[in-house]
Amino acid sequence: MERLKGKRGEQRFEMQPIGYIRCDHREARTTPIQPVYAAGCRALAEILPEYEEGLRDLEGFSHIYIIYYFHEAGPQSLTVTPFLDDVPRGVFSTRSPRRPNPIGFSLVRLVKREANFLFVDEEDMLDGTPILDIKPFIPRFDYRENAHAGWQEHVDEDVAQLRGRRQMPARGDDGER
Repeated sequence: MERLKGKRGEQRFEMQPIGYIRCDHREARTTPIQPVYAAGCRALAEILPEYEEGLRDLEGFSHIYIIYYFHEAGPQSLTVTPFLDDVPRGVFSTRSPRRPNPIGFSLVRLVKREANFLFVDEEDMLDGTPILDIKPFIPRFDYRENAHAGWQEHVDEDVAQLRGRRQMPARGDDGER
């Protein structure tokens, strides 16, 4: 089978960070697994000065998506055992960092902006995480009625809360953050 190619042949992408996360999380094993389990986890998104103008008007949003590079992800794996499950799953049905392109995103609460610094809460990233982009959370665009969460719908919420805050060991391979 021939490899699929874009209009200009096989494409490669190069991205540069627009900033970095500064926080207390130094190890993945002690970092909350998703922002929903990270209330009180504060961080500073230090945006490089040349991108400060792009932060204009962000102050009116309660939440922002931070898109980032999993700079400490393990090797790629197309099958992972997620933190909420005992069953190996396809990596694309999880939020594991062990992806072919280790890109993550987190929906965090924007506390305030000061110049090129964003103070955020509910963060689940490691200190030094390279930020690739920022997008505002817009409820009218991001909410979907009757959305389904696949295998996640069968996960007990009490167990998810404990595992997500790292208060209970995950039975999976800890590959999902």
